[in-house]
Amino acid sequence: MSVTNMPVFIPGLELSRRFYTEAVRPLLEEVSPAIPHSAARLGSGSEVLGFDTPRSADHEWGPRLQLFLRHQDVSRHGGRVRRLLSEHLPKTFHGYPTHFAPTGDRDIRVMRATDRPVHHRVEVTHLTAWFHDTLGFCPSSPITAEDWLATPTQLLAEVTGGAVFHDGLGELAPLRAALRWYPHDVWLHVMAGQWQRISQEEAFVGRCGEVGDELGSAVVAARLVRDLMRLCLLMDRRYPPYGKWLGSAFARTSLGPRLTPDLTAVLAATDWRTRERHLSHVYESVADHHNELRLTDRVDPAVRPYHSRPFQVLRADRFARALSARITDPALRELPPVGSVDQYLDSTDVLSSPELTRTASRTMLRSRRS
Repeated sequence: MSVTNMPVFIPGLELSRRFYTEAVRPLLEEVSPAIPHSAARLGSGSEVLGFDTPRSADHEWGPRLQLFLRHQDVSRHGGRVRRLLSEHLPKTFHGYPTHFAPTGDRDIRVMRATDRPVHHRVEVTHLTAWFHDTLGFCPSSPITAEDWLATPTQLLAEVTGGAVFHDGLGELAPLRAALRWYPHDVWLHVMAGQWQRISQEEAFVGRCGEVGDELGSAVVAARLVRDLMRLCLLMDRRYPPYGKWLGSAFARTSLGPRLTPDLTAVLAATDWRTRERHLSHVYESVADHHNELRLTDRVDPAVRPYHSRPFQVLRADRFARALSARITDPALRELPPVGSVDQYLDSTDVLSSPELTRTASRTMLRSRRS
């Protein structure tokens, strides 16, 4: 369905909620009232994070949700439930097709009209399988520090975002609550990793500019802007999404409205001194916010020269050390402040695959301990 042919836009979470309440649940109650279930819209999709627009309807968006049954009920009744929905769901719902047709691009599907049974996007599964497929582990078991560090923040945002429409199993809400935010020591470690990333390049904005490389200076500054935005999300206890939605999520942080003018000026600057001046304002604001959180002893938030060189920096490694010093978990304390998998690598394909991220994370953890 093209954007121009789409009916009046309904945000995806609201559309899915209505789809469950008005179409899916009545069918279940009529045919299988004794089978308990939970229903939600979680996982991938811009609507789960609340960032969807009419443009989102061009693929993998529409009346869709997860339907969770007990493990034994998936085996006994899952196929029947899927067929029931395929044969009896309305062909359209509030003007949107409930049939999803293949595009020929991997397994991506789009809403299309049909006069046959619909290929719906009601995923019938059980909780353990879904969490393992999505994250690589299930939070019904103790979540290890390696589980946390091996899971990209985008995936954690997708699992804890969205909406639960019904929790008849009584299990979905507690599992999501277990993932709502990092344990304290993991949070300290991840933030230390983010400060450390900033410390590695903050002097390069001026150094590149000093030798006439304004393009290189701009690239470094843009990387610093991205890392500062992610840091602000972590400080607000919000999982940073991947690049497409980073700016949208940052705008909702406590510092977002105040820092956006300076960060925009950094990106628009054509000379390194202007970039440095605006970055310095941001550094000091974020450093002040760190001190307001009282996670460490106060760290001087003022920028300063980089050793004997005439570049203004924060020396962000001071904040990384202060956070690492407060970690009590011995296993985390022995790790250098590299943080989680998406602070270590940056590949959308890898970070969207639990199997690949855990492989990358095992490599990362081995290298950090060697």
